[in-house]
Amino acid sequence: MSSFYVSILEQGLIFGVMVLGVYITYRILEFPDLSVEGSFPLGAAVTAACLMSGINPYAASLFSLMAGALAGAATGFLNVKLKISGLLSGILVMTGLYSINLRIMGKVNVPLFNNATIFPGFMSAAVIAAIFAIAVKLCIDLFLKTKFGFMLIATGDNPKLVTSLGMSTGTTKLIGLMISNGLVALSGSMMAQYQRYSDAGMGQGVMVMGLASVIFGQTLLGRFAFIRPTTAALIGSILYRMCIALALKLGFPATDFKLITSIIIVIALAVNNNKSKFRLKKISAKEGSSNAQDPESVKSIL
Repeated sequence: MSSFYVSILEQGLIFGVMVLGVYITYRILEFPDLSVEGSFPLGAAVTAACLMSGINPYAASLFSLMAGALAGAATGFLNVKLKISGLLSGILVMTGLYSINLRIMGKVNVPLFNNATIFPGFMSAAVIAAIFAIAVKLCIDLFLKTKFGFMLIATGDNPKLVTSLGMSTGTTKLIGLMISNGLVALSGSMMAQYQRYSDAGMGQGVMVMGLASVIFGQTLLGRFAFIRPTTAALIGSILYRMCIALALKLGFPATDFKLITSIIIVIALAVNNNKSKFRLKKISAKEGSSNAQDPESVKSIL
């Protein structure tokens, strides 16, 4: 039983790096980036090729991050320079990356059982995954406090403000997509080394998984002001993996994986929307009571 929960923690933390990347595009930039489904296996493919060539696994992880950043740059170029919609840009890059990943690996599936990885046998995989996930989370938190980080947030919230300050929203969006896809590819690299194989189809459903984790984490933990959104996203990844694992443990077949994911997203969105409506009602009720007690407002009404 303990190994069951340890496995959930390990996978939740590894996918948590991907979730943090998805958080940047969907929550900060509000950009529907589907290219992450190609960036995730891209990171795995680059890592597999590097490990098969005898390259250090940590260097392979770094190369995977850089490859993912290039994929994000391609999505940004299509959207910013060629004026293709964000959704279509992501689909085009995701489609092209499938062929690129096959070329990098040389075949659909590459086993890595005899290669050194970032998960050595003498140390728990959960510890290494936690170090990577927490390091990425802290780096994002520090980055978002910088001047460019504020510009990135403003690009998603108020693009006109960024333009009025003399900054290009296209540049910030491009860099944001590079960071996001770089983290997604890093997560794919970690997962390939964790499960000891790389597969061209391992990115299928990653975008939905990341979005579900972000929504799940913010729905449950968003009301706590002391919990940062990146922390909520990371915890949401672990909780999401736990829900999936428990559903499969209860006897649901693996073919129901996507159905379970959809149900989790629907429930999280429904709870989140109801909370928002409840807050709006409370605010309007408070405003109404304060106006009724204000003599000036009563005179104006009469």
